[in-house]
Amino acid sequence: MRKRELCVLTVLVLTSMVSDDASKALASEPKPPNIVWIFSDDHATQAIGAYGGRFENENLTPHIDSLAKDGMLFERATVGNSICGPSRATLLTGKHSHMNGKIDNRGGFNHDQQQFQKILQQSGYQTAMIGKIHLNGKMQGFDSWEVLPGQGAYWDPVFITDAGKTNYPGRHSTDVITERALDWLETGVAEDQPFMLMVHYKAPHRPWQPTMRWKEAFQYRTWPEPESLLDDYEGRGAAAKGQTMTILKHMTMDRDVKQSQPERREELNIIDRNDSVALTRLKYQWYMRDYLACVAGVDESIGRILDYLKEQGLDEHTVVMYSSDQGFYLGEHGWYDKRFMYEESFRTPLVARWPGVIQPGSRSADLVQNIDFAETFLDIAGVEAPGDMQGESLVPLLKGETPEDWRTSLYYHYYEYPAVHSVRKHEGVANQRHKLIRFYGKDVPDGEEWEFYDLEKDPSEMQSRYGNPGYEQIVGDLKQELARLRQLYEVSE
Repeated sequence: MRKRELCVLTVLVLTSMVSDDASKALASEPKPPNIVWIFSDDHATQAIGAYGGRFENENLTPHIDSLAKDGMLFERATVGNSICGPSRATLLTGKHSHMNGKIDNRGGFNHDQQQFQKILQQSGYQTAMIGKIHLNGKMQGFDSWEVLPGQGAYWDPVFITDAGKTNYPGRHSTDVITERALDWLETGVAEDQPFMLMVHYKAPHRPWQPTMRWKEAFQYRTWPEPESLLDDYEGRGAAAKGQTMTILKHMTMDRDVKQSQPERREELNIIDRNDSVALTRLKYQWYMRDYLACVAGVDESIGRILDYLKEQGLDEHTVVMYSSDQGFYLGEHGWYDKRFMYEESFRTPLVARWPGVIQPGSRSADLVQNIDFAETFLDIAGVEAPGDMQGESLVPLLKGETPEDWRTSLYYHYYEYPAVHSVRKHEGVANQRHKLIRFYGKDVPDGEEWEFYDLEKDPSEMQSRYGNPGYEQIVGDLKQELARLRQLYEVSE
């Protein structure tokens, strides 16, 4: 054999050996964790046992509570715009509403823009989205997607897929979403690739139609009332007084609280219908029976998903996170719905389980927001987040390590007015103790009205202290912080 041929053969052999070694090394690298993101619609922290409160001992959410027990509960998770479509757009993009173009529930959403699931898909993740997304148009970045059109229906739901529409007659959306998610895990996932699955429930969104098994279980239960159920709004400004989301006046007797049901007709006949206090309290009980039954159905389904992960040996290598698109009023201030920057709708539940990383039973009081979710998913996957995302990865917090430069304030902006529920446009800033809100625009006195709350002294936000002596410096500092956040997040309006 010639010397040249011998050299070439040696190179080929060595290259083959190096290639084999590289392949073995690559194969031996740990696979990034799977991600299961479970999302519901309008689920208030008050209706989760692990968060405490008046329903703490009702055993409504044993499976969500188990995630908190095995993982971390975030005490101060919030949204930047408490309304369905914009919250979901922020989830996908990691940007505030004014930056992703989805400021309210009206109009479309630009699916062509950057979204975290597209980046995960390009990075080797299998991706799927099943359930409610409330963003019109064809989904992108998902290997498989099956979503409700718009708000979707509780019963006999229709789902939109890449191939067209699929009907599920006689079925409840919570059960269908769960089964479709489990089916994808069973048949759509390759073992050699990590996966990211988004399971989005319609429940417990209005008009609160639970499965029959949970409706029957809850139909005669009586629930504790919030202290502010009969609020007269005297401590607040024009926005709180001018909304149209009260249980007494605006919650419909037929569609919302189903007065025609036999047991409810009997209860209605017992009270004086002209007694506003008695009627408010009765409607509240009906509302809670339906709403909490929807919550119980979601929790039951979460249990099914957790059981599947464990049965298949996936639980130890899967991050499971649960949240909602925003909080909700469960009778606080006499209200239902959301939209305001007041605590019940500003806050959202967030619990996470990550075996081997999150200390079981841990809690975080750090200020987090839904702009952080996209960056968190990417960080979990070991993928760098684009620089124009506006949040921060929660992974350090999940590891129990709060960065020294972690945010100390939160920005909020609600845009949808005039519209359903008549909540005036407003923006605001909040820190761990104080909150400053600026209501502005049409139907606001002089075009601008401020409210300020000391959450330590007034956690229910019953009395605005704007203009009160002793708070001048704090209010002034918050106005400066609001201006700083507007500049940071490039807010133009």
